[in-house]
Amino acid sequence: MWIPIQIDENSAEPLYYQIETQLRSLIINGQIEENTLLPSIREFASGLNCSVITVRRVYQDLEGEGLLRTKQGTGTFVAKVGDSKRETFKRESVEDALGKAVDAGISVQCSEDEIKRLFLDIVTRKYHPEVGKE
Repeated sequence: MWIPIQIDENSAEPLYYQIETQLRSLIINGQIEENTLLPSIREFASGLNCSVITVRRVYQDLEGEGLLRTKQGTGTFVAKVGDSKRETFKRESVEDALGKAVDAGISVQCSEDEIKRLFLDIVTRKYHPEVGKE
């Protein structure tokens, strides 16, 4: 099974973190469905051109979060993800991204009002792209 993970070798984020966050997102968003058999650790590592140890860590972390389950001799499968876990993940990922955006604004000395205005402009453009094309 091919899993659409994009690795940025120039990123400051560790490789395992890039893989883990993307795989977590694919599972929680339902793009990889419950009971899906994931590639073996060795197969996944080979496909990503990374270490088996890296993929083992990702699988162990996600299993610890209850997103994966491993059956001895059978493989690693996607576990059932409840609605509350989906909502928590969605909220936390948006809060994290917004927090980083605010930190970036603060670092270049944007005022609170400037950041709010920028945020609302971006939301409008993303949700209503036709508004700016008049």
